[in-house]
Order: sequence, then structure tokens, then C-alpha cells
Amino acid sequence: MKGHMTRFVVLLCITAAARASSQTCVPMEVNDNPWVRVSEMLIGCWTSFITEDKAEVHILNLNFAAGQDVNMFSLEMLNARPMNLILTSPDTVYIAYNINPSVNIYIHNDSKLNLFASTPVGTIHKEDFPTQNMEELVTWARQKFGGVTSFTTVHNLKTITATGAKGTKPGSPHCLLKNEDAQEKHFLTIETAPSSSPSKYCSPQSQTPGAEAELHIINIPEDANVSNVSLRMIREVRTKVFVRGPQGTTWTVLTPQYTQIGSNNDVFFLLPNIDHKVKPLFTLDVDSAEDVQRKALNYFTATTFTSYTELRPEDTVVMLVLGRKDSGAVTETVPRTVIPFTTNAPQQMPLMMQLYTSPDYRQPLDPNSKVQSDKRIYAEISGNTIGHIVLTIKVIRCFVRSKGSCPVIKELPFIPETCSLDSCPNSTRLSFSLDQLQELETTTWDLECSVKFCYNEKCGDGGRVKRNLEVTQPCLQPPTPPCFDFGLPGVLGIAFGGFLIGVLLIGALWFIKIKTGYPTGLDISSTAANLPGCPCSGAKRQPVSTNPSPSENSSANASIGSTQSTPTSSMA
Repeated sequence: MKGHMTRFVVLLCITAAARASSQTCVPMEVNDNPWVRVSEMLIGCWTSFITEDKAEVHILNLNFAAGQDVNMFSLEMLNARPMNLILTSPDTVYIAYNINPSVNIYIHNDSKLNLFASTPVGTIHKEDFPTQNMEELVTWARQKFGGVTSFTTVHNLKTITATGAKGTKPGSPHCLLKNEDAQEKHFLTIETAPSSSPSKYCSPQSQTPGAEAELHIINIPEDANVSNVSLRMIREVRTKVFVRGPQGTTWTVLTPQYTQIGSNNDVFFLLPNIDHKVKPLFTLDVDSAEDVQRKALNYFTATTFTSYTELRPEDTVVMLVLGRKDSGAVTETVPRTVIPFTTNAPQQMPLMMQLYTSPDYRQPLDPNSKVQSDKRIYAEISGNTIGHIVLTIKVIRCFVRSKGSCPVIKELPFIPETCSLDSCPNSTRLSFSLDQLQELETTTWDLECSVKFCYNEKCGDGGRVKRNLEVTQPCLQPPTPPCFDFGLPGVLGIAFGGFLIGVLLIGALWFIKIKTGYPTGLDISSTAANLPGCPCSGAKRQPVSTNPSPSENSSANASIGSTQSTPTSSMA
């Protein structure tokens, strides 16, 4: 009996664990989904145009749902930069405005727009411009002001506020109308009435915050309209998203750097100058909430999920904004030993550059370390995977910029280093020589490289990656003078050397004496007899003659001889 009871308890534990490891929830219809909001993709544009007097030109195209009693919104432009603001709407609208003197408002002569201000400031202009065709309205604005900075279409506007930021966007100055997400225009804060699209939502009751990455599930039932759905994240954290829709639905991820996605439909990732398409990763014909939730948990090997949303879009083109509205942006923590970069556009893949002092790429260089200018530096530039895409990073150009009031910029030649896909699947390696920095006094530099992202031989701009670099000059040691040891061994060595040199010199002199001395047949005694002061000779010493030797001048000898012979002859 005990054995059966034990097996029964174990079975209950296994069943409870299985249920806990695969949680689901039942969605309920809600008016305000805390995670997913539906927004329409409406026509508009955003350019770099600005007038000669440094004023921006903005057009607001306002549309309101039929059946409302009063269409009214608030226009807050106290912080706005100098601009010409064109307002147009086919509906009767009441506008409570608050603007500064640098804002000029333009409305049509027969407009149904009614503007009210507690303190009238600025100028309201009435013009005869097109109101039916938006392309014609853009053409009119281009002829009057020289161009258009932005065109924005808004449905059911409640409040629009200027943030004070520049209204221009880098790129083309030409306004080409296309479907856009107006929330990306950071110079405006737009608040609209909630969408009337039906939505169901639920979330598992028991969740452990921070235990694993967020997982959000979005399900469009089979009998809903086939739509082109754009998905944008408002939180800068890595998020897993499971999306499911009827066959023919397409999903476009506008923030691919933060999103890992799985879908039974085609998914497009918008990268800089690259639109990458991922085909369906699985088949899922059933659309019940429980089946979709279990499929998502199995696909991502997860034990729970953050939210489940079920919706039926009314339009064929729709925008979904994912993320809690009151949570703000949360940035992932970056290790202190890594200096990340900031790209030129928010939709680019985050990059990191790490430096090494050896080609084995094992010991990373601390950001506070100093590098000698005669050393070679090895760098690795890496980025995160975009969804399921593996992009190739191609380095275009590198340079160093000195820090200070008068910066110096030097292009830095580099050599690509080999790197296998197993060692660095999402990175590239290169090396630098810092020889050209030896002649400069500056020691603190910013090392910056321009890169491109490539996929299937198609490349797009990837922005720049940057990190600091502290360079020092190598120390040149002067030659060390020889050191002489004058201790006892040195003195004895010098004395012995002097003795040996003396012996050799005496031997050499004796050898020279032998080789250059008198002939051997010469009698030593006769020789000694001719040597003055030689006491060893027994011969009688002869008086020393005062006559010069025969080798002297012959003429002198002749004259002397003749002088001496005269007395002799006379004496005879």
C-alpha cells in the first residue's frame, strides 16, 4: 500500500511540475492592453529641409472618426523651433493652441479649423492651398517655402506637443509620401484616442521577474483580415516575440536589434539599406490561445511568457507598438571592460570594439591601459545577432582623433586578420600599427572605425564603432659606459700583463740584436780594442788619432794631408 501511495505522490508531483513548466492563460477582452498597442501606418515623410532663414516647414493632416460629437485637440508649441506649420483637415475641428512668436500657422481660406488661444501669440495665415490631394499640398508648400521638413497624418488626435528638438532628419531634403510610423518623429509628442480594434489579453499569474528574457505572444486568428503588420519595440532590451497570423500575413520588425522573433509567416527585418526576409520557421494552422501559447513555449524552450495578445486588425496595414508605456527605456548593462559604440541611426545593430596586444586574442586590453606606440594593436569588432540573421561586418576605414581643443585626425591603416566562423561568427578582426603617432605629443586618442553590414553580398551602412586609446612613447635607454674594476684581481692582472709585455719586448729586442749584430768572424778582442773604456783587452792602447775617419769628406782629407807633408819635407 505504501508503494502505491508513493508512486501516486510522485505522479502528482510530476503532473504539477509539468503544468508549472508549461503555463498558459485564458485571454479576456480589454480596453487598454498594457503591452501591445495598435497604431495605424499612415502616409507621411520626414526630410532634412530647412529654409534660408533657418525655419522648418511642417504639415499636419488631421483625420477624425465619424460619429464623434466634437473633434477637438490641444496644440502645444511653446518649445517649438522657428517653423511654418500648415494644418489641414476635412472635418470640423476645434483647436486650443499655445504657441511662441516664432511659429506661423497656415490654414485654408475655407477651412473648418477653429483655433482658440487664451493669450493670442504668433500669426495665423489663411492661404488657398490644395486640401483634397496630399501630393498637391506638398507641391504647393515646396513652391511657397522651397521644401517640406515633415508631413504627418494623425487619426483622432488628442494632444500634440513640440519637444524643442530639431525637426529635420539626416538624408534627403525631398518629401516623398509613404506609410510611416509618426511616433518615430522625436520632435513631436503625439497622443491619440485609443484604437477601437478589438483586443484580448492575458498574462500568467506566477512569473519570476528577471528569471529569463521577456517573451511576448501575438496571435491574429485565421478568420481575421490578412495584414501587413509592423512591429516596433519601445524598450531597449532583448525581447523574444512569437507572432502568428493567417497565411499571407507579413511581419516587419522595425527594431531588429532588440528582437528575437519566431513566426509561421514571412518576417522582414529592416536593416540599414538592407531588407532581409525570413521565411516561415514552422507551420501552425490552429489559432486557439492555448495551442499558440504552448507552441511559443516549446519554440523558445521557455517555462513562462510575459504577455499574450490576440487581435483582429481592421486595416490591411497596421502598426503594433510593443512595450509598457510607463516603463521607459531600459538599457542593457555593458561590462566595464568593453567600450561600446553609438551608431548614427537607432535602427542599426549595436557594435563593440575590444583591443588586444597579441594575435591570439585571448587577453583583452583594459580601457585604462596605456599602449606603446611601437607596439602592434589587435582589434575585434563584434555585434549582436539580428533575429536569426548572421551578418558579416566589413571594416571600411579607421582613424584616430586626438582629444583636446585642437583635435588632430590621422587615418590609421589596418590589416584584416583571419577569423573562422566558429571563433567569431558575428565579428571581424584586424590589427593596427601606431608608428605614425610616435612623432606627436598627444597621448589620448579616440579610435574610430566605419563599418558596413553585409548579407548575401549586399552591404549597407553600419555606422561607426569607437573606443578610447591611451598611447605612450617608448623609452630609449642611453648606452651604458663600460665599468672598470680596479680591485685586487684587476691590479694583479694589470701587473702580470705589464710583466709579460716587458718580457716580450726584451725578447724582441734580443732577437733584433741577434739578426742585426756584427759578423761572427770579427775578433772580439780587436773589437774591444777599438771600443773606448774596455778594460778587458790585453793589447797596448794606441793614442787616439785626431784625424777624421776615411769616410769623411775626401777634399778635407786631401788639404790636411798636404799641410802636414810640407814640414816633413822641409825637415828632411
